[in-house]
Amino acid sequence: MPAASLLPRRLGLGLGLVIALACHAAIAADSPPLAEVATGRLSGLHDATTGLNEFKGIPYAAAPVGPLRWKPPQPAVAWKELRKAERFGPRCMQRPIFSDMVFRSDGMSEDCLYLNVWTPAHGAGKKLPVLVYFYGGGFVGGDGSEPRYDGAGLAQRGIVTVTVNYRLDVFGFLASPDLAAESPQHAAGNYGLLDQHAALEWVRQNIAAFGGDPDRVTIGGESAGSMSVSALMASPLSKHLMRGAIGESGSVLGNLEPRPREQTLQEGAAFAQRAGTKSLEQLRAMSAQALLDTAGQKDVPEFGPTIDGYFFPRSPTAIYAAGEQAHIPVLLGANSQEGSYVNLLDKQAPTPDNYRAAVQKQFGEHAAAILKLYPGTSEAGIKANGTALAGDHFIAYATWEWMRLQRQTGKAPVYYYFFDQPRPAKGDGSAGPDAGAVHSGEIEYALGNLAGNRVYAWTPADRKVSDVMQGYWAQFIKTGDPNGAGLPRWPAVADKDGGLLRQDIGANTRTRIDRDAARYELLRRALAGQHL
Repeated sequence: MPAASLLPRRLGLGLGLVIALACHAAIAADSPPLAEVATGRLSGLHDATTGLNEFKGIPYAAAPVGPLRWKPPQPAVAWKELRKAERFGPRCMQRPIFSDMVFRSDGMSEDCLYLNVWTPAHGAGKKLPVLVYFYGGGFVGGDGSEPRYDGAGLAQRGIVTVTVNYRLDVFGFLASPDLAAESPQHAAGNYGLLDQHAALEWVRQNIAAFGGDPDRVTIGGESAGSMSVSALMASPLSKHLMRGAIGESGSVLGNLEPRPREQTLQEGAAFAQRAGTKSLEQLRAMSAQALLDTAGQKDVPEFGPTIDGYFFPRSPTAIYAAGEQAHIPVLLGANSQEGSYVNLLDKQAPTPDNYRAAVQKQFGEHAAAILKLYPGTSEAGIKANGTALAGDHFIAYATWEWMRLQRQTGKAPVYYYFFDQPRPAKGDGSAGPDAGAVHSGEIEYALGNLAGNRVYAWTPADRKVSDVMQGYWAQFIKTGDPNGAGLPRWPAVADKDGGLLRQDIGANTRTRIDRDAARYELLRRALAGQHL
Protein backbone atom coordinates (compact mmCIF):
# COMPACT_ATOMS: atom_id res chain seq x y z
CA MET A 1 0.00 0.00 0.00
CA PRO A 2 1.34 3.48 -0.82
CA ALA A 3 2.78 5.42 2.11
CA ALA A 4 0.37 8.28 1.49
CA SER A 5 -2.62 5.98 2.05
CA LEU A 6 -1.15 4.75 5.40
CA LEU A 7 -0.93 8.29 6.80
CA PRO A 8 -4.61 8.68 7.75
CA ARG A 9 -4.57 5.27 9.45
CA ARG A 10 -1.41 6.14 11.42
CA LEU A 11 -2.88 9.49 12.40
CA GLY A 12 -6.05 7.72 13.48
CA LEU A 13 -4.12 5.19 15.57
CA GLY A 14 -2.02 7.94 17.14
CA LEU A 15 -5.06 10.00 17.98
CA GLY A 16 -6.76 6.96 19.44
CA LEU A 17 -3.74 6.25 21.65
CA VAL A 18 -3.70 9.87 22.90
CA ILE A 19 -7.40 9.72 23.69
CA ALA A 20 -6.99 6.37 25.46
CA LEU A 21 -4.12 7.68 27.55
CA ALA A 22 -6.07 10.83 28.38
CA CYS A 23 -9.08 8.79 29.45
CA HIS A 24 -6.86 6.56 31.60
CA ALA A 25 -5.34 9.62 33.25
CA ALA A 26 -8.79 11.07 33.90
CA ILE A 27 -9.97 7.82 35.43
CA ALA A 28 -6.83 7.66 37.56
CA ALA A 29 -7.35 11.25 38.70
CA ASP A 30 -10.93 10.41 39.71
CA SER A 31 -9.95 7.18 41.45
CA PRO A 32 -9.96 7.32 45.24
CA PRO A 33 -6.61 7.12 47.03
CA LEU A 34 -5.79 3.68 48.37
CA ALA A 35 -3.83 2.49 51.37
CA GLU A 36 -3.14 -0.97 52.74
CA VAL A 37 -2.91 -1.43 56.50
CA ALA A 38 -2.40 -4.58 58.55
CA THR A 39 -6.12 -5.36 58.62
CA GLY A 40 -7.00 -4.71 54.99
CA ARG A 41 -7.19 -2.25 52.08
CA LEU A 42 -8.73 1.21 52.39
CA SER A 43 -10.08 3.73 49.91
CA GLY A 44 -10.20 7.37 50.96
CA LEU A 45 -11.03 10.73 49.44
CA HIS A 46 -8.85 13.11 47.46
CA ASP A 47 -9.33 16.84 47.96
CA ALA A 48 -8.09 18.59 44.82
CA THR A 49 -8.35 21.98 46.54
CA THR A 50 -5.92 21.12 49.33
CA GLY A 51 -3.91 18.47 47.50
CA LEU A 52 -4.57 16.04 50.34
CA ASN A 53 -5.78 12.49 50.68
CA GLU A 54 -8.15 11.87 53.57
CA PHE A 55 -8.95 8.56 55.21
CA LYS A 56 -11.69 8.70 57.83
CA GLY A 57 -13.22 6.18 60.20
CA ILE A 58 -10.36 3.68 60.21
CA PRO A 59 -10.81 1.06 62.96
CA TYR A 60 -7.65 0.81 65.05
CA ALA A 61 -9.12 -1.63 67.59
CA ALA A 62 -12.07 -3.97 67.90
CA ALA A 63 -15.44 -2.58 68.97
CA PRO A 64 -15.35 -2.45 72.81
CA VAL A 65 -18.87 -3.85 73.20
CA GLY A 66 -20.45 -6.79 74.99
CA PRO A 67 -17.75 -8.78 76.79
CA LEU A 68 -15.13 -6.23 75.60
CA ARG A 69 -16.78 -3.38 77.51
CA TRP A 70 -14.25 -2.26 80.15
CA LYS A 71 -11.49 -4.35 78.63
CA PRO A 72 -8.20 -3.06 77.21
CA PRO A 73 -8.60 -2.48 73.45
CA GLN A 74 -8.28 -5.60 71.34
CA PRO A 75 -6.87 -5.82 67.78
CA ALA A 76 -9.16 -4.60 65.03
CA VAL A 77 -10.94 -7.26 63.00
CA ALA A 78 -9.48 -7.71 59.51
CA TRP A 79 -11.60 -7.29 56.37
CA LYS A 80 -11.27 -8.88 52.93
CA GLU A 81 -12.98 -6.42 50.61
CA LEU A 82 -11.84 -2.87 49.92
CA ARG A 83 -13.13 -0.79 52.84
CA LYS A 84 -14.33 2.76 52.25
CA ALA A 85 -12.73 5.26 54.63
CA GLU A 86 -14.72 8.29 53.50
CA ARG A 87 -16.77 9.15 56.62
CA PHE A 88 -15.90 9.77 60.23
CA GLY A 89 -16.76 6.86 62.49
CA PRO A 90 -19.21 7.19 65.37
CA ARG A 91 -18.18 9.35 68.32
CA CYS A 92 -17.81 7.64 71.67
CA MET A 93 -20.71 7.63 74.14
CA GLN A 94 -21.04 11.00 75.85
CA ARG A 95 -23.55 13.38 77.37
CA PRO A 96 -24.26 16.74 75.65
CA ILE A 97 -22.30 18.77 78.20
CA PHE A 98 -20.30 21.15 76.02
CA SER A 99 -22.10 23.69 73.84
CA ASP A 100 -19.00 24.46 71.73
CA MET A 101 -18.59 20.94 70.36
CA VAL A 102 -19.59 20.46 66.72
CA PHE A 103 -19.48 16.92 65.39
CA ARG A 104 -19.18 15.55 61.87
CA SER A 105 -19.20 11.98 63.15
CA ASP A 106 -21.51 9.20 62.03
CA GLY A 107 -23.70 9.21 65.15
CA MET A 108 -22.72 8.03 68.62
CA SER A 109 -21.93 4.47 69.68
CA GLU A 110 -19.85 2.30 71.96
CA ASP A 111 -18.32 1.06 68.71
CA CYS A 112 -16.16 4.16 68.38
CA LEU A 113 -12.47 3.23 68.25
CA TYR A 114 -11.67 4.88 64.94
CA LEU A 115 -9.05 7.31 63.74
CA ASN A 116 -8.67 9.68 60.80
CA VAL A 117 -5.67 10.48 58.60
CA TRP A 118 -4.89 13.53 56.45
CA THR A 119 -1.82 13.22 54.23
CA PRO A 120 -0.27 14.98 51.21
CA ALA A 121 -1.43 13.24 48.04
CA HIS A 122 2.13 12.77 46.82
CA GLY A 123 3.63 11.84 50.18
CA ALA A 124 3.90 8.09 49.58
CA GLY A 125 7.38 6.84 50.36
CA LYS A 126 8.59 10.22 51.66
CA LYS A 127 8.58 9.30 55.40
CA LEU A 128 6.86 12.51 56.45
CA PRO A 129 6.62 13.64 60.10
CA VAL A 130 3.44 12.62 61.91
CA LEU A 131 1.15 14.36 64.41
CA VAL A 132 -1.29 12.27 66.46
CA TYR A 133 -3.75 14.62 68.16
CA PHE A 134 -6.11 13.84 71.06
CA TYR A 135 -9.22 15.93 71.67
CA GLY A 136 -10.20 17.66 74.89
CA GLY A 137 -13.45 17.49 76.81
CA GLY A 138 -12.67 16.55 80.40
CA PHE A 139 -12.55 12.83 79.52
CA VAL A 140 -16.34 12.96 79.20
CA GLY A 141 -16.77 14.57 75.75
CA GLY A 142 -15.11 15.26 72.43
CA ASP A 143 -14.52 13.61 69.08
CA GLY A 144 -11.87 13.42 66.37
CA SER A 145 -14.38 14.70 63.81
CA GLU A 146 -14.73 18.19 65.33
CA PRO A 147 -13.84 20.84 62.72
CA ARG A 148 -11.46 22.58 65.12
CA TYR A 149 -9.26 19.45 65.09
CA ASP A 150 -9.35 19.01 61.31
CA GLY A 151 -5.97 17.79 60.09
CA ALA A 152 -5.91 19.50 56.70
CA GLY A 153 -4.09 22.65 57.82
CA LEU A 154 -1.00 20.91 59.15
CA ALA A 155 -1.12 18.23 56.45
CA GLN A 156 -0.74 20.97 53.84
CA ARG A 157 2.54 21.82 55.58
CA GLY A 158 3.89 18.35 54.87
CA ILE A 159 2.72 16.55 58.03
CA VAL A 160 0.67 13.35 58.20
CA THR A 161 -2.01 14.31 60.72
CA VAL A 162 -4.08 11.83 62.74
CA THR A 163 -7.03 12.37 65.09
CA VAL A 164 -8.11 9.60 67.44
CA ASN A 165 -11.32 8.65 69.21
CA TYR A 166 -10.97 7.16 72.70
CA ARG A 167 -13.52 5.92 75.24
CA LEU A 168 -14.97 8.49 77.62
CA ASP A 169 -16.76 8.83 80.93
CA VAL A 170 -17.93 5.60 82.56
CA PHE A 171 -17.01 3.59 79.44
CA GLY A 172 -13.44 4.83 79.44
CA PHE A 173 -12.60 5.09 83.11
CA LEU A 174 -14.78 2.92 85.33
CA ALA A 175 -12.69 1.04 87.90
CA SER A 176 -14.17 -1.56 90.25
CA PRO A 177 -12.98 -4.50 92.36
CA ASP A 178 -14.58 -6.93 89.89
CA LEU A 179 -12.78 -5.36 86.93
CA ALA A 180 -9.48 -5.47 88.81
CA ALA A 181 -10.05 -9.10 89.78
CA GLU A 182 -10.55 -10.24 86.18
CA SER A 183 -7.54 -8.31 84.86
CA PRO A 184 -4.27 -10.24 84.41
CA GLN A 185 -2.51 -7.09 85.70
CA HIS A 186 -5.10 -6.61 88.51
CA ALA A 187 -5.73 -3.19 87.00
CA ALA A 188 -9.00 -1.39 86.30
CA GLY A 189 -9.92 1.89 84.67
CA ASN A 190 -7.85 3.96 82.21
CA TYR A 191 -9.44 2.21 79.22
CA GLY A 192 -9.54 5.54 77.38
CA LEU A 193 -5.80 5.98 77.90
CA LEU A 194 -5.20 2.39 76.82
CA ASP A 195 -7.17 3.21 73.66
CA GLN A 196 -4.75 6.07 72.98
CA HIS A 197 -1.82 3.72 73.51
CA ALA A 198 -3.38 1.23 71.07
CA ALA A 199 -3.80 4.03 68.51
CA LEU A 200 -0.10 4.89 68.82
CA GLU A 201 0.80 1.23 68.30
CA TRP A 202 -1.43 1.26 65.23
CA VAL A 203 0.35 4.36 63.93
CA ARG A 204 3.76 2.76 64.42
CA GLN A 205 2.64 -0.30 62.45
CA ASN A 206 0.60 1.36 59.70
CA ILE A 207 1.42 5.04 59.19
CA ALA A 208 4.01 4.30 56.49
CA ALA A 209 1.10 3.28 54.24
CA PHE A 210 0.06 6.96 54.29
CA GLY A 211 3.54 8.39 53.75
CA GLY A 212 4.31 8.85 57.44
CA ASP A 213 7.50 8.03 59.28
CA PRO A 214 6.79 5.80 62.33
CA ASP A 215 10.02 7.09 63.91
CA ARG A 216 8.94 10.75 63.67
CA VAL A 217 5.68 10.78 65.62
CA THR A 218 4.71 13.79 67.74
CA ILE A 219 1.68 13.51 70.02
CA GLY A 220 -0.46 16.52 70.85
CA GLY A 221 -3.70 17.51 72.48
CA GLU A 222 -5.70 20.17 74.30
CA SER A 223 -7.15 20.11 77.84
CA ALA A 224 -7.95 16.42 78.51
CA GLY A 225 -5.99 15.75 75.32
CA SER A 226 -3.02 17.61 76.79
CA MET A 227 -3.43 15.67 80.03
CA SER A 228 -3.38 12.53 77.89
CA VAL A 229 -0.12 13.58 76.24
CA SER A 230 1.56 14.00 79.63
CA ALA A 231 0.10 10.64 80.68
CA LEU A 232 1.34 8.81 77.58
CA MET A 233 4.79 10.26 78.17
CA ALA A 234 4.75 8.87 81.71
CA SER A 235 3.40 5.40 81.03
CA PRO A 236 5.97 2.65 80.46
CA LEU A 237 3.54 1.19 77.92
CA SER A 238 3.65 4.14 75.56
CA LYS A 239 6.58 6.42 76.35
CA HIS A 240 8.71 4.90 73.55
CA LEU A 241 6.08 5.59 70.87
CA MET A 242 6.68 9.33 70.36
CA ARG A 243 9.62 11.62 69.63
CA GLY A 244 7.95 14.92 70.59
CA ALA A 245 4.95 16.17 72.55
CA ILE A 246 2.64 19.20 72.40
CA GLY A 247 0.46 20.07 75.39
CA GLU A 248 -2.17 22.80 75.18
CA SER A 249 -3.51 23.57 78.67
CA GLY A 250 -3.34 20.60 80.99
CA SER A 251 -1.38 17.72 82.49
CA VAL A 252 -1.85 14.82 84.88
CA LEU A 253 0.42 16.50 87.41
CA GLY A 254 -0.22 18.82 90.34
CA ASN A 255 -3.88 19.18 91.26
CA LEU A 256 -4.95 17.17 88.19
CA GLU A 257 -3.06 14.02 89.13
CA PRO A 258 -5.06 10.79 88.67
CA ARG A 259 -7.04 9.59 91.66
CA PRO A 260 -5.66 6.81 93.85
CA ARG A 261 -6.54 3.24 92.95
CA GLU A 262 -8.49 2.44 96.13
CA GLN A 263 -10.63 5.55 95.77
CA THR A 264 -11.66 4.73 92.22
CA LEU A 265 -12.34 1.08 93.08
CA GLN A 266 -14.69 2.21 95.85
CA GLU A 267 -16.37 4.72 93.57
CA GLY A 268 -16.82 2.02 90.92
CA ALA A 269 -18.41 -0.37 93.40
CA ALA A 270 -20.79 2.37 94.48
CA PHE A 271 -21.65 3.07 90.85
CA ALA A 272 -22.53 -0.58 90.22
CA GLN A 273 -24.81 -0.51 93.24
CA ARG A 274 -26.45 2.72 92.07
CA ALA A 275 -27.01 1.13 88.65
CA GLY A 276 -28.92 -1.67 90.37
CA THR A 277 -26.55 -4.45 89.34
CA LYS A 278 -25.09 -7.23 91.43
CA SER A 279 -22.42 -8.52 89.06
CA LEU A 280 -20.09 -7.40 86.34
CA GLU A 281 -22.11 -9.47 83.88
CA GLN A 282 -25.23 -7.48 84.72
CA LEU A 283 -23.34 -4.21 84.41
CA ARG A 284 -22.06 -5.24 80.97
CA ALA A 285 -25.60 -6.21 79.97
CA MET A 286 -26.95 -2.71 80.63
CA SER A 287 -27.63 -0.53 77.63
CA ALA A 288 -25.03 2.10 76.84
CA GLN A 289 -27.60 4.88 77.27
CA ALA A 290 -28.68 3.58 80.68
CA LEU A 291 -25.05 3.59 81.82
CA LEU A 292 -24.60 7.11 80.50
CA ASP A 293 -27.75 8.28 82.27
CA THR A 294 -26.60 6.75 85.55
CA ALA A 295 -23.18 8.37 85.22
CA GLY A 296 -24.89 11.73 84.80
CA GLN A 297 -26.92 11.50 87.99
CA LYS A 298 -26.31 13.97 90.78
CA ASP A 299 -23.49 13.13 93.20
CA VAL A 300 -21.93 10.47 90.94
CA PRO A 301 -18.17 11.24 90.93
CA GLU A 302 -16.68 12.09 87.57
CA PHE A 303 -14.80 9.31 85.84
CA GLY A 304 -11.20 9.95 84.86
CA PRO A 305 -7.65 8.59 85.01
CA THR A 306 -6.56 6.52 87.98
CA ILE A 307 -3.24 5.25 89.30
CA ASP A 308 -4.08 1.69 88.31
CA GLY A 309 -0.69 0.01 88.75
CA TYR A 310 -0.51 -0.86 85.05
CA PHE A 311 -0.79 2.14 82.72
CA PHE A 312 0.45 4.16 85.69
CA PRO A 313 2.64 1.89 87.84
CA ARG A 314 2.79 4.80 90.30
CA SER A 315 1.81 8.45 90.36
CA PRO A 316 2.79 10.55 87.33
CA THR A 317 4.46 13.04 89.68
CA ALA A 318 6.72 10.30 91.02
CA ILE A 319 7.47 9.09 87.47
CA TYR A 320 8.43 12.57 86.24
CA ALA A 321 10.38 13.40 89.38
CA ALA A 322 12.45 10.25 88.91
CA GLY A 323 13.09 11.05 85.23
CA GLU A 324 11.30 7.89 84.09
CA GLN A 325 9.10 9.63 81.51
CA ALA A 326 9.86 10.00 77.81
CA HIS A 327 12.98 12.12 77.25
CA ILE A 328 11.73 14.07 74.27
CA PRO A 329 11.28 17.74 73.30
CA VAL A 330 8.06 19.21 74.70
CA LEU A 331 6.11 22.29 73.62
CA LEU A 332 3.46 23.31 76.13
CA GLY A 333 1.60 26.24 77.60
CA ALA A 334 -1.69 27.77 78.66
CA ASN A 335 -4.00 30.65 77.79
CA SER A 336 -4.51 34.05 79.36
CA GLN A 337 -8.09 33.37 80.45
CA GLU A 338 -8.34 29.71 81.35
CA GLY A 339 -10.96 30.57 83.98
CA SER A 340 -13.04 33.52 85.11
CA TYR A 341 -13.52 35.54 88.28
CA VAL A 342 -17.27 34.98 87.73
CA ASN A 343 -16.89 31.29 88.59
CA LEU A 344 -14.56 31.99 91.49
CA LEU A 345 -17.15 34.35 93.01
CA ASP A 346 -20.02 32.01 92.19
CA LYS A 347 -21.63 34.85 90.21
CA GLN A 348 -21.61 37.27 93.15
CA ALA A 349 -20.65 40.91 92.65
CA PRO A 350 -16.88 41.56 92.32
CA THR A 351 -16.47 43.39 95.63
CA PRO A 352 -13.46 43.07 97.96
CA ASP A 353 -15.59 41.44 100.66
CA ASN A 354 -17.03 38.85 98.29
CA TYR A 355 -13.59 38.18 96.83
CA ARG A 356 -11.98 37.63 100.24
CA ALA A 357 -14.83 35.34 101.27
CA ALA A 358 -14.53 33.27 98.09
CA VAL A 359 -10.76 32.88 98.46
CA GLN A 360 -11.15 31.98 102.15
CA LYS A 361 -13.76 29.34 101.33
CA GLN A 362 -11.60 27.76 98.64
CA PHE A 363 -8.13 27.99 100.15
CA GLY A 364 -8.65 28.09 103.92
CA GLU A 365 -5.40 28.64 105.81
CA HIS A 366 -3.65 29.68 102.59
CA ALA A 367 -6.16 32.46 101.82
CA ALA A 368 -4.04 35.32 103.19
CA ALA A 369 -1.05 34.25 101.10
CA ILE A 370 -3.25 33.79 98.03
CA LEU A 371 -4.64 37.32 98.44
CA LYS A 372 -1.12 38.76 98.51
CA LEU A 373 -0.28 37.22 95.13
CA TYR A 374 -3.76 37.65 93.66
CA PRO A 375 -4.92 40.91 95.30
CA GLY A 376 -8.50 42.12 94.98
CA THR A 377 -8.99 45.56 96.48
CA SER A 378 -10.89 47.03 93.53
CA GLU A 379 -13.36 45.81 90.96
CA ALA A 380 -10.73 45.97 88.21
CA GLY A 381 -8.20 44.12 90.37
CA ILE A 382 -10.74 41.44 91.26
CA LYS A 383 -11.65 40.87 87.64
CA ALA A 384 -8.00 40.62 86.56
CA ASN A 385 -6.52 38.70 89.50
CA GLY A 386 -9.65 36.65 90.16
CA THR A 387 -9.56 35.51 86.55
CA ALA A 388 -5.86 34.65 86.86
CA LEU A 389 -6.51 32.71 90.07
CA ALA A 390 -9.44 30.81 88.60
CA GLY A 391 -7.43 29.87 85.50
CA ASP A 392 -4.35 28.88 87.47
CA HIS A 393 -6.40 26.76 89.85
CA PHE A 394 -8.32 25.13 87.01
CA ILE A 395 -5.51 24.09 84.68
CA ALA A 396 -2.60 26.53 84.29
CA TYR A 397 -0.89 25.36 87.48
CA ALA A 398 -0.96 21.72 86.34
CA THR A 399 0.54 22.81 83.01
CA TRP A 400 3.28 24.72 84.84
CA GLU A 401 4.03 21.68 87.00
CA TRP A 402 4.53 19.59 83.85
CA MET A 403 6.90 22.22 82.48
CA ARG A 404 8.81 22.37 85.77
CA LEU A 405 9.30 18.62 86.14
CA GLN A 406 10.01 17.99 82.46
CA ARG A 407 12.61 20.72 82.51
CA GLN A 408 14.23 19.23 85.63
CA THR A 409 14.41 15.61 84.51
CA GLY A 410 13.42 15.36 80.84
CA LYS A 411 16.87 15.67 79.22
CA ALA A 412 15.43 17.52 76.18
CA PRO A 413 14.36 21.10 75.43
CA VAL A 414 11.07 22.45 76.75
CA TYR A 415 9.30 25.29 74.94
CA TYR A 416 6.80 27.19 77.11
CA TYR A 417 4.11 29.52 75.73
CA PHE A 418 1.41 31.93 76.91
CA PHE A 419 -1.40 32.38 74.40
CA ASP A 420 -3.16 35.74 74.74
CA GLN A 421 -5.12 36.32 71.53
CA PRO A 422 -8.81 36.88 72.39
CA ARG A 423 -11.32 35.54 69.92
CA PRO A 424 -13.06 38.31 67.93
CA ALA A 425 -16.73 39.28 67.99
CA LYS A 426 -19.27 36.72 66.88
CA GLY A 427 -20.30 36.94 63.28
CA ASP A 428 -24.00 37.34 64.11
CA GLY A 429 -23.29 40.35 66.33
CA SER A 430 -24.57 38.60 69.47
CA ALA A 431 -21.34 39.11 71.42
CA GLY A 432 -18.22 41.22 71.26
CA PRO A 433 -14.62 40.03 71.46
CA ASP A 434 -13.54 37.86 74.39
CA ALA A 435 -11.66 39.68 77.16
CA GLY A 436 -8.79 37.18 76.93
CA ALA A 437 -7.80 33.88 75.39
CA VAL A 438 -10.33 31.49 76.89
CA HIS A 439 -9.79 27.80 77.59
CA SER A 440 -9.67 25.91 74.25
CA GLY A 441 -9.57 29.22 72.36
CA GLU A 442 -6.16 28.46 70.83
CA ILE A 443 -7.11 25.25 69.01
CA GLU A 444 -8.26 26.76 65.71
CA TYR A 445 -5.25 29.08 65.67
CA ALA A 446 -2.71 26.30 66.31
CA LEU A 447 -4.18 23.79 63.86
CA GLY A 448 -5.04 26.30 61.14
CA ASN A 449 -8.80 25.88 61.40
CA LEU A 450 -10.18 29.40 61.81
CA ALA A 451 -12.21 29.02 58.61
CA GLY A 452 -13.92 25.92 59.99
CA ASN A 453 -15.39 27.90 62.91
CA ARG A 454 -18.04 30.20 61.45
CA VAL A 455 -19.21 31.49 64.83
CA TYR A 456 -16.58 34.22 64.96
CA ALA A 457 -15.81 37.09 62.59
CA TRP A 458 -12.13 36.30 62.18
CA THR A 459 -9.95 39.27 61.27
CA PRO A 460 -6.67 39.59 59.36
CA ALA A 461 -4.98 39.91 62.76
CA ASP A 462 -6.42 36.55 63.83
CA ARG A 463 -5.24 34.92 60.63
CA LYS A 464 -1.75 36.34 61.16
CA VAL A 465 -1.62 34.93 64.69
CA SER A 466 -2.79 31.58 63.34
CA ASP A 467 -0.08 31.57 60.68
CA VAL A 468 2.58 32.16 63.33
CA MET A 469 1.21 29.63 65.79
CA GLN A 470 0.66 26.98 63.15
CA GLY A 471 4.18 27.67 61.90
CA TYR A 472 5.59 27.01 65.36
CA TRP A 473 3.60 23.77 65.70
CA ALA A 474 4.64 22.56 62.23
CA GLN A 475 8.33 23.30 62.82
CA PHE A 476 8.24 21.53 66.17
CA ILE A 477 6.57 18.47 64.67
CA LYS A 478 9.19 18.36 61.92
CA THR A 479 12.32 19.12 63.93
CA GLY A 480 11.60 19.13 67.68
CA ASP A 481 12.22 22.90 67.64
CA PRO A 482 9.48 25.49 66.90
CA ASN A 483 11.84 27.97 65.29
CA GLY A 484 11.92 28.52 61.54
CA ALA A 485 12.18 31.08 58.78
CA GLY A 486 9.80 34.02 59.18
CA LEU A 487 8.83 33.16 62.77
CA PRO A 488 9.68 35.27 65.84
CA ARG A 489 12.52 33.61 67.73
CA TRP A 490 11.32 31.26 70.51
CA PRO A 491 14.01 30.14 72.97
CA ALA A 492 13.67 27.03 75.10
CA VAL A 493 12.78 27.59 78.76
CA ALA A 494 15.75 28.96 80.70
CA ASP A 495 16.33 31.00 83.84
CA LYS A 496 16.77 34.71 83.27
CA ASP A 497 16.59 37.76 85.56
CA GLY A 498 14.67 35.96 88.30
CA GLY A 499 12.15 34.36 85.95
CA LEU A 500 11.78 31.97 83.03
CA LEU A 501 11.85 32.61 79.30
CA ARG A 502 8.36 32.16 77.91
CA GLN A 503 6.87 32.90 74.51
CA ASP A 504 3.82 35.15 74.33
CA ILE A 505 1.80 34.14 71.26
CA GLY A 506 -0.75 36.67 70.07
CA ALA A 507 -0.98 40.02 68.33
CA ASN A 508 2.51 40.82 69.64
CA THR A 509 4.33 37.50 69.63
CA ARG A 510 7.57 37.85 71.57
CA THR A 511 9.73 36.34 74.30
CA ARG A 512 9.27 37.66 77.81
CA ILE A 513 10.38 36.78 81.32
CA ASP A 514 7.66 34.95 83.23
CA ARG A 515 7.74 35.56 86.99
CA ASP A 516 4.65 33.60 88.00
CA ALA A 517 6.55 30.78 89.70
CA ALA A 518 5.70 32.17 93.16
CA ARG A 519 2.00 31.87 92.37
CA TYR A 520 2.33 28.27 91.24
CA GLU A 521 4.56 27.28 94.15
CA LEU A 522 1.92 28.65 96.53
CA LEU A 523 -0.84 26.78 94.70
CA ARG A 524 1.22 23.60 94.93
CA ARG A 525 1.24 23.94 98.72
CA ALA A 526 -2.37 25.04 98.93
CA LEU A 527 -3.68 22.27 96.70
CA ALA A 528 -1.56 19.42 98.05
CA GLY A 529 -3.73 16.36 98.38
CA GLN A 530 -6.70 17.90 96.54
CA HIS A 531 -8.04 16.39 93.32
CA LEU A 532 -10.39 18.21 90.97
